[in-house]
Amino acid sequence: MNAEKKQVIYLASGNAHKVAEMGALAARDGLGVEILSAKALGGMPAVAEDTGTFEGNARKKARALWEKAPRGSVVLADDSGVCVEHLGGGPGVESAYFAGPQGDSAANLRKLTDVMRGVPAERRGAKFYCMLFLIDEDGAEHVFDGECRGVLLEEPRGGAGFGYDPLFVPEGFTQSYAELGDEVTSRLSHRARAWTALATWWRNRERPGH
Repeated sequence: MNAEKKQVIYLASGNAHKVAEMGALAARDGLGVEILSAKALGGMPAVAEDTGTFEGNARKKARALWEKAPRGSVVLADDSGVCVEHLGGGPGVESAYFAGPQGDSAANLRKLTDVMRGVPAERRGAKFYCMLFLIDEDGAEHVFDGECRGVLLEEPRGGAGFGYDPLFVPEGFTQSYAELGDEVTSRLSHRARAWTALATWWRNRERPGH
């Protein structure tokens, strides 16, 4: 790979937080790639996330942007959510729209807090799950996933992070994702773990001329 020009990976999302997070992970791992949002390609096409699975939804998003991207592009999509044992794995793939189709993260957090109110500690187990779906220059598909287990607090705590972070305490900690800060969550988060699997594959892949 040309050391002076980074390989671009287009992220099938307009979420600035996700773009920044994955860009930081790529820089941390020295992959020599630049993460650009779908905005660099004119915006993310409308995609109905209706497959009922993380992988299916991620694939739809990746394919939609890849079809729009210049030939030979690499596209990456993420689908993630919080899976709560007491809710039978919900909200799961519906995490972004738990409180309604508007996708209001603050409303989603309030709803999960309310739904779990009064549930005893032993039934508050949960995990964050992330599926990364990558389509390479040749159109081949690759999947990587990661999870972080923990428990849900009774009330949100902390001002960092986003989404459900203030309600989730990862195993081995007493602070929520939103209290731990980026330095810690960048190592143990579901997205970081999925990214680590992707980074390992990226380093090991062989492409003529690269």
